[in-house]
Amino acid sequence: MTDLRQDPPPPIRAARARVLFGACEAQRDFALCALGGAVLIALLAKALAPGIEALAVLALYAVAATAIVTRLPHDLPYPALGWCNVVTAFRGVLVAFLAVPLLTGTGTPWLVPAVALLALSLDGVDGWLARTRGMTSRFGARFDLEVDAALACILALHAAHGVSAALVPAMLVLGFLRYVFVAAALLLPWLGRDLPDRFSRKAACVVQLSALIVLQVPVLPHVAIGPVALGAAAILSASFGRDVLWLWQRR
Repeated sequence: MTDLRQDPPPPIRAARARVLFGACEAQRDFALCALGGAVLIALLAKALAPGIEALAVLALYAVAATAIVTRLPHDLPYPALGWCNVVTAFRGVLVAFLAVPLLTGTGTPWLVPAVALLALSLDGVDGWLARTRGMTSRFGARFDLEVDAALACILALHAAHGVSAALVPAMLVLGFLRYVFVAAALLLPWLGRDLPDRFSRKAACVVQLSALIVLQVPVLPHVAIGPVALGAAAILSASFGRDVLWLWQRR
């Protein structure tokens, strides 16, 4: 799993010299990926539940893709997009599709956990490709992190539909703690500093997403829902709390 706050190796000078030209190639590649993703989402959504909800998902996907492609010339220090970012883009397509059954309430009981498990399984693939092909970058790390955050958010909203009111706060923690942290950093700039790479942070993210997927499984005993949700929320909160404490001590 890629960590945004891990300092990537410095890009080679040739890549920096070609950054403006290379970004055009990367933008073209990403635009093609985004177009293919939009077509795939449209086809899957049409089969699942055609309607205004699918159009809303496509509109949000288009906004996100446009924001990413406009940042490529500034954030990607390589001449090409790279297969690592293609895999992350595909993960983004899967995450966007999960919003369709969320809005429509349609789909088979195993659809959401199956698609989410595929998205999580590919999480290590993009990082491995980036490392083995020498294409690690802050852009790739940020892209990967935002896809993970969106996946957690959508899965938490799915899970919140079937839990008691007492567990809703745990779902909010699992789905939105990352966004609360980002919003707080806008008010407290010291929260925006880079953090040291920690295995515990990556492990907490895996626990978070794994727990959210488990909560989607239709055969999960009702008695297990509370421990899974509360345990994962506690682990995630402790991880963020440790980071906040580290940043506060160095503010």
